Amino acid sequence: MIDNFEQISSLMKFDNEDEFYFIQVLQRNKENPELGSNNRLIKAYYCYSLEMLEKYKSEMITLANTFNARIYIHLNRRNARMIALEMMEDLAHSIKSNQFYLGKIYSSVCGRHHSEKDKTWILDVDNLTEYYIKSIDGVHMDKVLETLAVIEPINTTKVITKIPTKNGFHLICRPFNTQKFTIIHPEIEIHKNNPTILYIP
Repeated sequence: MIDNFEQISSLMKFDNEDEFYFIQVLQRNKENPELGSNNRLIKAYYCYSLEMLEKYKSEMITLANTFNARIYIHLNRRNARMIALEMMEDLAHSIKSNQFYLGKIYSSVCGRHHSEKDKTWILDVDNLTEYYIKSIDGVHMDKVLETLAVIEPINTTKVITKIPTKNGFHLICRPFNTQKFTIIHPEIEIHKNNPTILYIP
């Protein structure tokens, strides 16, 4: 079981009433092969405050435990106004294409669009090889930090925190020169708009 609620709540900012964090309780086909090729969204939450996160925390965990699901959070905040405008565009496109099942359109748009303020990326050090397992005590991390220190932007703190995952960790970072980083660390995936783990049963 992995519970990152306390660590992640310390990173969350609520300085704009129109912005929120997008949270999903998601059943994955990796843990639930009966789903076939698709994942299944159990429930989505739109978190506008720490009080709201605390209010629904127990419900989220109960759903995750019941459905063998994971709880994910997008650390790039969503802007309600921008989401509403994008949803109208998606709605018009769906109707024009004779697609009238629109129940998940809001959460779908939330998954794609985010505010540009305080943008973060994820370095996905997951599915650990033997090398990573031996190096997770800091040796490999030192190499990653050394690389980030010498690529643009220089003289800025790029790594915000390390979030535990089932098979490794996510490094939450500020944007940087990905081309130079990938040349040195081609094995590490960079996600610019993906969620990280809040909870795994």
